[in-house]
Amino acid sequence: MTAAAPSGRPRILIVDDDPAVVELLVESLQPRYEVTGTVSARAALEQVATEEIDLLVSDVEMPEMRGVDLLAAVLERKPGQLVLLLTAFGTIELAVEAVRAGACDFVTKPFKLDVLVLAIERAMREKTMRREIVRLRRRLGEADEPGGLVARSAAMQKVLDVARRAARAKSTVLITGESGTGKGALARWIHERSPRRSGPLVQINCAALPGGLVEAELFGVKKGAFTDARESRDGLIVEAGAGTLFLDEIGEMPLEAQAKLLHVLESGCVRPIGGTTEIPVDARIIAATNRALEDAVKDGRFRRDLFFRLNVIRIDVPPLRERTDDIPELVSAFLARAGRGAEAPIGITDEALRALVRHDWPGNVRELANAVERAVALTDHDTVVLEDVAEITGARAARADPIADTLADAATRLLPLAEVERAYIRQVLDAAGGNVSRAARVLGIDRRTMYRKLD
Repeated sequence: MTAAAPSGRPRILIVDDDPAVVELLVESLQPRYEVTGTVSARAALEQVATEEIDLLVSDVEMPEMRGVDLLAAVLERKPGQLVLLLTAFGTIELAVEAVRAGACDFVTKPFKLDVLVLAIERAMREKTMRREIVRLRRRLGEADEPGGLVARSAAMQKVLDVARRAARAKSTVLITGESGTGKGALARWIHERSPRRSGPLVQINCAALPGGLVEAELFGVKKGAFTDARESRDGLIVEAGAGTLFLDEIGEMPLEAQAKLLHVLESGCVRPIGGTTEIPVDARIIAATNRALEDAVKDGRFRRDLFFRLNVIRIDVPPLRERTDDIPELVSAFLARAGRGAEAPIGITDEALRALVRHDWPGNVRELANAVERAVALTDHDTVVLEDVAEITGARAARADPIADTLADAATRLLPLAEVERAYIRQVLDAAGGNVSRAARVLGIDRRTMYRKLD
């Protein structure tokens, strides 16, 4: 029993021993997906084995082969196949066990079509994530190359679009963003795509050195200029030659050093500490800060004229929480780096990856890198699992699927129906993006009843 549809849409296979149910689901889902259906579990198994099916939707109780047995047979032939189960309340315990055995989700009968569609859409997002993980694992190490940046998200693609044009220019660049967002990696990316890529990329962290040392490191020093100046030494601006000088944490530079840097930018010459002559320099300046320099200018902690000189091309790097599409690829790169030397590549389960994607990451990319390294170091498996990242990601990771957890508790501890209902309403409300009216429609109740249940 099949129904044809245009290609390019997700392919779904329905299997239920009731022909009326199969026909109804095929007809109802056909406008959204490419749907086929069968009343034979064995026929479904053969179809999954020989065709590319995005999602198998199967009833649990069937005379020819139970849904959990079909699930096991399908996963044995195709370990990555997504299977969604349809189950009555009386078999919830069995369905929970099936989810733990590999089913992506289950929907209880009787159900509203919107509820089934929500479950299918969740499964499609999971399949997209799985495909992305496979693609990224084939490119292990690429994002770890010098200058490599992950830009799957629209926000980072905009950043790289500006950076690409900045690389061709000679102007100074100011990179702003929270700590750990990858400002240094972006500076390296710009340098390596600029006409100066054959020259050196010289970096100094202005916050890591005392004020006097910052000046000596940047501008150089002549022998005898001060007590410890036992020999003359070129500064980093001279060492950068025709390359790039990256001034990280520019907001921490002392005011006296700021004045000297402004002179370098305006004159193209540098005078070493204790020197009497100026040295022509040609290095391009890229600066970065995690502070609001405009506020520092107002407070008198940063020179206004220097700010204008640096703020010619400005690139704001968004925090990781605003570009979660980048997280799977970043995780793949960090797994490759942390797993070097292992007998086999280190993997990560979809559940653990979802927990990482949901986390806020206040420390941004740097925190994510450290978290992945920690998980790889402490895991007892060849694959990072949810337990390996639960301590890092917190309660949301530990309860990645609250409705499944609650139903599992209901099956084992006989929880009150009200508690199970409350967990399900929360999940539907989350899936509806907090829209009460939409959640009420999915649940088949009116808004007044929905608000009463929420109260």
